[in-house]
Amino acid sequence: MTAYSILDRSLVRQGSDPAEALRETVRFARQAEELGYHRFWVSEHHSVPGAAGSAPTVLAAAVAAATSRIRVGTGGVMLPNHRPLVVAEQFGVLESLYPGRVDMGLGRSVGFTGGIRRALGHGKDDADRFAEQLGELLGWFTGTQTAHPGVHALPAEGLRPQAFVLAMGAGADIAAELGLPVVIGGGPRAVDAAARYRTGFRPSAWAARPYVMVAADVAVGPSAEEAALLQLPEAWSTVRSRTAGVFPPLIPAAEVARTEMSERERAYLEESLKSRVNGTESEVAVALGTLVEATGADEVLVTMNTYDLDRRLDSYRRLAGVFGG
Repeated sequence: MTAYSILDRSLVRQGSDPAEALRETVRFARQAEELGYHRFWVSEHHSVPGAAGSAPTVLAAAVAAATSRIRVGTGGVMLPNHRPLVVAEQFGVLESLYPGRVDMGLGRSVGFTGGIRRALGHGKDDADRFAEQLGELLGWFTGTQTAHPGVHALPAEGLRPQAFVLAMGAGADIAAELGLPVVIGGGPRAVDAAARYRTGFRPSAWAARPYVMVAADVAVGPSAEEAALLQLPEAWSTVRSRTAGVFPPLIPAAEVARTEMSERERAYLEESLKSRVNGTESEVAVALGTLVEATGADEVLVTMNTYDLDRRLDSYRRLAGVFGG
């Protein structure tokens, strides 16, 4: 049976603040565990007004402390922003405190703007060193890293949190070469990326066989129209980030629907909504079945944010009914 998991981006809602968004992430994780989801991941964003999750390992620790069974991790830690030793130490602490429940999802993105990159002390070129950084990071856990002789990542050395690579561009090839599970966006290139990953996969101490997780934005409602409305708030914030350079807090779907948009904004909104999955339980079951069959996905990572938290929970509850959570 295909596993279903959640990525929560700790998005801020109009009239609320980042602190409340973070507390809501922890509450949502407890609800996800009750609904039977397999994993609960948090994300990394810097200087984004509408996203509160800037320190994913810290937030993952809070989520793990508030839950007891669900796997907890990051989707992901952006490795070019950090020293591999520090990332190893952080996940070593998490795995020591919550053994067998920790996922180390790793991405290769850098800061969104030049100012953020300078503040982090890393440039665009650092993303090109992702494979090298990833190899060093894994070496801190196995005790085989050679970049810094005589140095040990404690308490990470000897531990094995489950590592994943978030595949963007060459990410799938890097995951295959290092023998790691991969997370692929469910867009039009997902089928080719999954096939290329499986073809190039080399078994490792981290994974004996290929493992593909496909990420998808999924909304389930009592009608197809109501489900589609759930995805409007985040899609509109995405449009604003592309047109105004800032991802703002989520606003109600009805307010988005009333907004007078330029042709450019309307085009971006349609593009943002195009790859999202929505509908009733039966409609979503068919759509996800098609996605899983086409990609051969072992797992689906669901990320769906909306303004109304009760309706968001209802969507995830309905989706849990689809996969039998």
